[in-house]
Amino acid sequence: MNYLSVKEIAALWHTSERSVRNYCAAGRVPGAFLTGKTWNIPENAEKPERSNKSKPASKTLSDILKEEKRAQLHGGIYHKIQIELTYNSNHIEGSHLTHDQTRYIFETNTIGSTDEGVRVDDIIETASHFRCIDEIIESSKSQLSEKFIKHLHFILKTGTSDAKKDRFAVGEYKKIPNEVGGRETTLPEDVSSEMKKLISDYNKKENVSFEDIIEFHVQFERIHPFQDGNGRIGRLIMFKECLKHNIVPFIIEDRIKMFYYRGLKEWNHEKGFLIDTCKSAQDTFKTYLDYFRIQY
Repeated sequence: MNYLSVKEIAALWHTSERSVRNYCAAGRVPGAFLTGKTWNIPENAEKPERSNKSKPASKTLSDILKEEKRAQLHGGIYHKIQIELTYNSNHIEGSHLTHDQTRYIFETNTIGSTDEGVRVDDIIETASHFRCIDEIIESSKSQLSEKFIKHLHFILKTGTSDAKKDRFAVGEYKKIPNEVGGRETTLPEDVSSEMKKLISDYNKKENVSFEDIIEFHVQFERIHPFQDGNGRIGRLIMFKECLKHNIVPFIIEDRIKMFYYRGLKEWNHEKGFLIDTCKSAQDTFKTYLDYFRIQY
């Protein structure tokens, strides 16, 4: 092996002698060594790339979901989210479809064989929820807005029996006062102003945290802006905002819904109930990411 001086290498690399010495001192030139104060550099050494050279950005979960959705990839994380988020969110709201029936609708656009009757609304809302998930994936980096939230509601409830009722406003805020869990919610005439304030305050935050997203959800559910579908829309928004801010998302499973309800109810007194429930759900979601070897 022949070795060259700093001066000779600088001429070969078309750079300054100082830069060559810095590369050597930083250990970025394999095989280079000092004799006294003189660097000995292998004649075939390659010039290191500049340390500030931009590197390809690693793919976010949002990027991966968009790719799998557009490629109509089955069996990946996109497929998993569609089924788990739709099944659990709908079941919390009273859907009678089984996990397998939910999966069949997504995979084959059928409900599979069954000996029991199936509510048409359950089927419609399941298929519509799949579309809502596609919307939040494609719009994951967009700022939250009233228009987008109403659009999700329009997708979710169009074609259902509720949509045929005069009092039910599909894709629009409620016309009749409603309660949730025995608690009063914002009156119809105040919903628009309350929603504008909630969204404006949220969008002003420079660094949105896990707790900020949960806080938004609590306030959204207390306003209860729509006649029906608020829980599902609210959980879709949480998922979207986690994607937007590169926070590991989570799915509130039907099995933990009582802890979820307690957390919503007790938020003003003890935020830890809901935060811990969401963190537990987040841990479950991390097992999905680990399985599909997606970094987080």
